[in-house]
Amino acid sequence: MAEEEKGFIIRDRRGAGAEPEEKTAPAQSSPPQAEPPKGQPAPPINFLSFIYSMGTSALMYFGEPLGPGAGGEAPNLSHAKEIIDVLTMLEAKTKGNLTGEEEALLEEMLYTLRIKFVEKAKAPKV
Repeated sequence: MAEEEKGFIIRDRRGAGAEPEEKTAPAQSSPPQAEPPKGQPAPPINFLSFIYSMGTSALMYFGEPLGPGAGGEAPNLSHAKEIIDVLTMLEAKTKGNLTGEEEALLEEMLYTLRIKFVEKAKAPKV
């Protein structure tokens, strides 16, 4: 019986007064913009945006194409594993101190990255 890979929902709440945009992650997620559009303040740095940033970096190291027109880079599994290890450490060190949303995002991000790591590690080398 084939199991479906379950992802998670990213709700970007960085826009002031804007409706949160939902995205299915990680395959369809795009990296956050490097600079906000002119005339808008930079988004706040918080735990959720940090986790998104780390997850996006790991996806880049897995060789995933991020964003429209982006080509995948050569995978670097050792760097991706380092990010997974950092997120695992954060999960252990922040146990009991996160909001429900933060805890859920961290758990789902780690699950997704670990599954992707196993898939990439088992893939035949080209």
